[in-house]
Amino acid sequence: MTRRGLLLFAAMCVIWGIPYLLIKVAVGELSPATLVFLRTGLAALILMPVVLARGGLRGIGSRWPALIVFAGVEVAVPWLMLSNAEQHISSALAGLLLSAVPLVGVVIATSLGNREHLALGSLSGLLLGLAGVALIVGFDLRASDGLAFTEMAVVAIGYALGPAILARYLSDVPSVTVMGVALTLCALVYAPVAAVQWPHTIPGWNVVGSVAVLAVVCTALAFLLFFALIQEIGPVRATVITYVNPAVAAALGVTVLRETLTLGMGLGFVLVLAGSILATRRKPAPETAKRAPEAQPGQAV
Repeated sequence: MTRRGLLLFAAMCVIWGIPYLLIKVAVGELSPATLVFLRTGLAALILMPVVLARGGLRGIGSRWPALIVFAGVEVAVPWLMLSNAEQHISSALAGLLLSAVPLVGVVIATSLGNREHLALGSLSGLLLGLAGVALIVGFDLRASDGLAFTEMAVVAIGYALGPAILARYLSDVPSVTVMGVALTLCALVYAPVAAVQWPHTIPGWNVVGSVAVLAVVCTALAFLLFFALIQEIGPVRATVITYVNPAVAAALGVTVLRETLTLGMGLGFVLVLAGSILATRRKPAPETAKRAPEAQPGQAV
């Protein structure tokens, strides 16, 4: 890996590990819908000029239905569910739970006809990862509200389903166009709700700063950096960041917000990580390094 590739990789590991902390701070004074509107709206204002400079919307063609569905399952629904859930669970727990996204991706890929994950190793990885998720949930937090865990399950499914849609229906559309338009659509959808739920007083500077960093750094800049990372080291190697982000989220939650990180959560994350590696391992082939892994930008939280 080149020095530039290493720097981009390290940056993405951190940038997509901190949104959990920022969301936790922001929902202390903003409604989840308002937060999603601000994040998508500000990020869209940054990305759309890039989209227009690179050819605009012509590349979408007849793929608008797929793009709208992608925006819903990868951004609109997961970001709202994640913000809702973080009103009841810690940011550390949220990050660790989403370490199971690769496992959900394997289940979805298999259900869509991909049989390469039916080998013994992949099935063992799924079971190991499931045990890890049970440990993370079972040892944590006295979270009596099961709704938060249901919302996190919806987030994981959305983050895993989005790449499948991108790979199957949107692989010929530039990634920056897909994300720029998806963010714009989501901002338009949430604008009326945000107007109704707009705070009556100006939020604290910690909330304003969290929203700004979340939108500018963790969304708009992060997508551009991730596209550069893909060009530098390839899509397959770039997806390794998805294994590092939850650890960063947990570390920040514990050190900054003084959240609890139990032994069960730590052991569960290790099991999920090991299970994900086993379940997603594939035999090298020329066809494996195509556009599908590029869908991972949608896992930004």
